[in-house]
Amino acid sequence: MKRSWSTILLVLGLAGLLVLLAGLQYRWLSQINDSDGEKAHKRVQEQADHFAVDFNREIQNAYFNFQTDAAVWKERNWNSFNERFDYWREKTLYPDLIADVYFFEAKPDIQPLKYDRANRTFVSAEMTAELAALRTRFSDEKTFKPVYEDSLTLVLPIREAEPTIGPNLIRKRTPEPAWELNPPRYGYLAIKLDEGTIKNKILPDLTAKYFDDGEFRTAVVDQAGQPVFQSIAGDKSDATSPLLDLSPDNYIFFANKELMSSIGAEKHAGEKHEGDILSTRVESHTFNRVQTTSDNRATIKLEVKGDAKPRTSVFTATTGPGDGGSGPWTLEVQHSSGSLETYLANTLRRNLAVGFGLLFLLAAAIAAIIISAQRAKMLAQRQVDFVSSVSHEFRTPLAVIYSAGENLADGVAKENEQVSRYGNLIKGEGKKLTSMVEQILDFAGANSGRKKYNFAETDLAAVVENAIAECRPLIDDKKIGIETDISAGLPSIKADGTALSQAIQNLIVNSVKYSNGKKWLRVTAQNGGGRVKIVVADHGIGISRSDLRQIFEPFYRSKEVVDAQIHGNGLGLSLVKQIAEAHGGKVTAESEPGKGSTFAIELPQK
Repeated sequence: MKRSWSTILLVLGLAGLLVLLAGLQYRWLSQINDSDGEKAHKRVQEQADHFAVDFNREIQNAYFNFQTDAAVWKERNWNSFNERFDYWREKTLYPDLIADVYFFEAKPDIQPLKYDRANRTFVSAEMTAELAALRTRFSDEKTFKPVYEDSLTLVLPIREAEPTIGPNLIRKRTPEPAWELNPPRYGYLAIKLDEGTIKNKILPDLTAKYFDDGEFRTAVVDQAGQPVFQSIAGDKSDATSPLLDLSPDNYIFFANKELMSSIGAEKHAGEKHEGDILSTRVESHTFNRVQTTSDNRATIKLEVKGDAKPRTSVFTATTGPGDGGSGPWTLEVQHSSGSLETYLANTLRRNLAVGFGLLFLLAAAIAAIIISAQRAKMLAQRQVDFVSSVSHEFRTPLAVIYSAGENLADGVAKENEQVSRYGNLIKGEGKKLTSMVEQILDFAGANSGRKKYNFAETDLAAVVENAIAECRPLIDDKKIGIETDISAGLPSIKADGTALSQAIQNLIVNSVKYSNGKKWLRVTAQNGGGRVKIVVADHGIGISRSDLRQIFEPFYRSKEVVDAQIHGNGLGLSLVKQIAEAHGGKVTAESEPGKGSTFAIELPQK
């Protein structure tokens, strides 16, 4: 009892420990998953922002690089524009980004100019319906936008005031008045971008640069949510960032010392402009957004500090996300699994499944060890019981043989009849001993794998009849009435006749042994379905359902049989099972306590 309680307490303790480990594992994995989720969201947002910065830098360079004063367009001196255009082509990674450049004077009746790249000059252009519609849109200063995403056009106002920033920093020799917030507009420079370059080069290149591992999908949508470049599944995105953003917070200066020097030299030589180079070095710059509209447009005052006094310029740009706005286009990034939340949830489930699986294996291993220990203990106890029962079985015939031999030796039995009776008694008990020894040896040989069966063409009917004949003395002694039903024309089978007869004898002996005074026994042999079936039935004590599952295990004897002191060693049915399986068949049992048992050996035909 003490040992049993110790086992129970050990099992409960181990179960509690496993539950605790499972809880801690769930908590730790959840915390790790949450931390990884935060890092993943931050990382993908950073990648999206870098993507947007690189894209917007290309657009900004194409926009801010061409800021010029009205004098360039009034005097039709294209050197300054050509130098800016050459410098932009030299520095950009995508020289085909700009498809066309148009100049529109503020006066509506003036024909637009188009930049002729081959001749490096602006020439008169036809006012097409597309250009007329574009002019109408940007001519209204209240609705003016620097980016018209539907036509992929950048519009830069050309003001009467002289610019003081950009690639050229110019200082007036004569004193100048303070800058007004919105100097008059002389015209507009329209820079039309090449759609193919953006969609087929810039966006794919940036996707490959930042999201080439295939873990994330990218898409670009307009303000209406319509796809511009690729698309993602559903509406859930893990990171977004504005594109076509001309926010001055991301402005990149074109520091071209050679360009500014050449412009300055030209101005001094031509003496057409009263000015000189202020500085070829920008020490710092300060943005001051002085007016912002509801459509994310801002009038920007930019002050640049160089070698001389600060200079200021005013231009129009779009605001960025930090200002509560968004670009005309939006970059959307989505995890390939649908969303980062889905991916992280799946990862957590997998990790929990692996962790709990390991705990389950650990629990199963512990359970297997405990069960194995219990089975080993049970088997050891059965072996002890077997030794005890075999010793008892051996002792009875040995005692009879010893007593009969002693009487013969002492001359107690002198008459021939008595001597013959004692001789038959010794012979019978010796046969019992031999049978028990052979049974034990057969069991040992079968379990060790050294048992050899001599398979040959065998007449099944003869085998059954031989088994009944071998058991006839026992049947007659117990006055058991036996019925037989051996079908005519039973097929020959491949079998070891001796082993198969022994199996049938074991079933008959068991039926006689456990007959419980019921004087009835039936042995049948039938053929059907490609198999032959040998059945031994009785009306004995029967077998309980719990014992029925274990009766073919070696050394097993039910508690009722042991309590009834019915002799046996627990090997008979185990040997029957081994012999049947060795012949490719099986043995089954059906029983009900108090009503008898039915055992059947099924063997395949050859």
